[in-house]
Amino acid sequence: MAVVATGFFDGVHIGHRLVLESLVSIAKERGEESVVLSFWPHPRIVLQDDAIGLRLLNTPEEKKELLASLGVDRVEIIPFTKEFSMLGAEEYLRDWVKGRFGGTAMLLGYDNRIGHEPLTPVQTQEIAARLGIEVIRTDKVSSVGIAVSSTKIRAALAAGDVELASKFLCYPYTIAGEVVHGKKLGRTIGYPTANLFTDPLKLVPAEGVYLSKVHLDGRDFHGMTNIAYGGLIETHIFDFDEDIYGRTLRVDFLSRLRGEKTFATLDELKAQLTEDEMALRALI
Repeated sequence: MAVVATGFFDGVHIGHRLVLESLVSIAKERGEESVVLSFWPHPRIVLQDDAIGLRLLNTPEEKKELLASLGVDRVEIIPFTKEFSMLGAEEYLRDWVKGRFGGTAMLLGYDNRIGHEPLTPVQTQEIAARLGIEVIRTDKVSSVGIAVSSTKIRAALAAGDVELASKFLCYPYTIAGEVVHGKKLGRTIGYPTANLFTDPLKLVPAEGVYLSKVHLDGRDFHGMTNIAYGGLIETHIFDFDEDIYGRTLRVDFLSRLRGEKTFATLDELKAQLTEDEMALRALI
């Protein structure tokens, strides 16, 4: 027996949290399990040829961790295929929500769409009622005067506005990955960097220099992270000197200092990095 919320939930942002907090609360009241049914990859990537460049706010693992932190009992990631996309609302509700996961009730967000048909939430509610599934409606959440969406958060990050993105997300935008070898140019001028190898579908913010918080093996540091042309992520960790190749690093983007620049000489680059470090340390 479960209360179910279904959707992609990219970012698990403030708009999603109304649904998810209600999900957890209602499931507890009913003495049932709270279950989120999500998908991978994003439906647009499967169904729209022009969405090949779509980048996402969370990996599946990050999404599961965020949902668990909100008290969700179980998260199921359903493989999204063209065949799956052809399911109608009734088939999905009957065979998946109720049949596979024991859903007795389902939360439906203001823009939630179930099945391949262009159904309204009211029509979906009528189908669910026939199947013995109670539908609980939720309203949209707005922040700074606009409705929050994953699309708006992606746009903020693409513009380098990590502070607005973090406000919408309720947490700092984060990228994790393995530290890999780079050109080691920074080391020659006193600014060694940890270069991250990340999930190729993970969205990388706009090029430029950011104040970041770095998490490594339970320890936290501040640093300056440069997003170079092509999405290369390089982080100079303040007051740190260890060999961390092959280790997993998590970088929180706190604030953008400037855009990407090119330099004619290494001396010019070093002078700019020194200036950047001073400015970023002043923000800590």
